[in-house]
Amino acid sequence: MSMQVWIAIAVGMAAVIDDLARRHIANWIPAAALAGGLGWQIGRGGWPGALTALAGTAAGFAVFLIFYLLGGMGGGDIKLMAGFGALLGAERLFEAALWTAGIGGIMALAVLGWRALRHPKTTPEIRGVEEQEREASIPYAPAIALGVWLSLVAKT
Repeated sequence: MSMQVWIAIAVGMAAVIDDLARRHIANWIPAAALAGGLGWQIGRGGWPGALTALAGTAAGFAVFLIFYLLGGMGGGDIKLMAGFGALLGAERLFEAALWTAGIGGIMALAVLGWRALRHPKTTPEIRGVEEQEREASIPYAPAIALGVWLSLVAKT
């Protein structure tokens, strides 16, 4: 396995664990993806590799920005995709984004189905707003990590 794959695995696992545990992606995780991606791209292609990493970062930031602006995705997800963009470059990032969107859609359907089967109480419980938001949200780092990993597997 290449260093690119190892970086994707390490960053993806850290993001998934953090997002599932806290529904938040710590800033060091996308920063590690950005640094690892920039280093890998420069090591692979010299200074033109830095341009590949920067183009991928911009593409990663832009690809899900509309969902963030509409309130459907958190800022950590956008930063994570930007970090992975540095690692993948813009072309591979768009492929990863398609994988991610498909996996995210399947996850959303599964969560909605699970919630429908749970038969929520007809009378709402008194809970804090933060707890209600946490229950309503779906952690997206697993979809992002799987999308990135599948784009790398499909490449080989």
